Amino acid sequence: MKRATGLLVVTALGLSACGSGEPATPTAGAAEQVTITVACQPAKSAPKERQAWDDDVATFMKAHPGVTVKSTDQQPCFDPKTFGPKLAGGQMETVFVVPVTNYDDVIGKSQALDISAYTGEIKNWNDLRTDVRELVTKDGKTYGVPNVHYGVGLVYNRKLFTDAGLDPNTPPTTWAEVREAAKKIAGLGSGHVGYGEYSGGNTGGWHFTQAIYGRGGNILTPDNKQAAFNSPEGKAVLQTLHDMRWTDDSMGNKLLVGWESLMMAMGSGKVGMMLGAPDVVTDVVNKFKGNVADYGITGFPEAKASLSGGEAFMVNPKATPAEAKAGLQWIDFRFNTVGKGRFDFARGKTIGNPVGVPDNDVYGDSATGKALQADRKTNATLPVENYEPYVQAAATIPPKAEPPHAQELYAILDVVMSGVLSRKDADLDKLLADAETKANAVLAAKG
Repeated sequence: MKRATGLLVVTALGLSACGSGEPATPTAGAAEQVTITVACQPAKSAPKERQAWDDDVATFMKAHPGVTVKSTDQQPCFDPKTFGPKLAGGQMETVFVVPVTNYDDVIGKSQALDISAYTGEIKNWNDLRTDVRELVTKDGKTYGVPNVHYGVGLVYNRKLFTDAGLDPNTPPTTWAEVREAAKKIAGLGSGHVGYGEYSGGNTGGWHFTQAIYGRGGNILTPDNKQAAFNSPEGKAVLQTLHDMRWTDDSMGNKLLVGWESLMMAMGSGKVGMMLGAPDVVTDVVNKFKGNVADYGITGFPEAKASLSGGEAFMVNPKATPAEAKAGLQWIDFRFNTVGKGRFDFARGKTIGNPVGVPDNDVYGDSATGKALQADRKTNATLPVENYEPYVQAAATIPPKAEPPHAQELYAILDVVMSGVLSRKDADLDKLLADAETKANAVLAAKG
């Protein structure tokens, strides 16, 4: 989750409609003066990325003299603590980020504008993958511009592998190998952690979901009416974590809560492995000062499926036609144009970003997708072979979407993850059974 990034960590939301959601009609004639607010300005702690953003804002406004762009200083883009209240109170930016787990809620409650009349502002709209476009479509109307689509793998520190006598070119492919590698890395001492994991902030439940999917299990039954994680696969996830934490002592003794905690630890160079999508490498380097050459990515261990997810930009339903059009033009420039904004790989190389990390982006193998991959390779600052295991695995491991009502379920599963990582004598069966009862109550209330 970053993103996405981490990229991608949420809590239960109590949302109410903040607008009619009726599509606005574009106006004709001369451009009017308009001000839009936009989410995702990089934090001050990432000055080079923030400057690149500010430069893009200036370039965009010069090309659109009638538009003023005001940025929201917030990272990660999606903050579960403020998202619900801002949305319900009508205080959301003109253009804001919504994780895939929230699409149905936001769209269903008319909290995003129908942008069907404006998709032409996204010049390569038709190159966006059909499957990800369908996720922001309801009843033939479009409510968002897909921005991220990812699959989970195993992110690892190649330097620590070498220091521990492991071959960084043959990363683990099984959980037994993960466990052995983690023990050797933890054995380096001085606060080294072999394997990092979350225990709260909804990230614990999110990673539990990743792990159970990989083992072939499910969070919900096929009809999405009952919890399904109290299963052999669910217990196997917890047993592995219990043994690594308490038998091997390879997970450290600090409970990591919230997206930033594990990312910060990974960036410190003291954590050997963690679950994550490719954008973890980008964030660890850009936001948490990791050494750009240290990280590799491989496939999810023993994966029978890999959790996939993503996010989209949506437009405030209170936006005027001019604001909506300007918002889509900003999205097009900053997030959807080859060689510009987030896809300015040449600039990324210049400012020291880890260019070359594989990206399960939203364009697939379309003309835009191929152009992006070629440009990324041309400007790569990293040896792309470090990520080849992930690329190969991603092509063969079936993707599996996050469950409905993911936020509420992740919050419940946080308790399970916290329990197994904080108590040596934790009763794994009871943790799962209690969580199952709570999850079923939530599902029943949702209907």
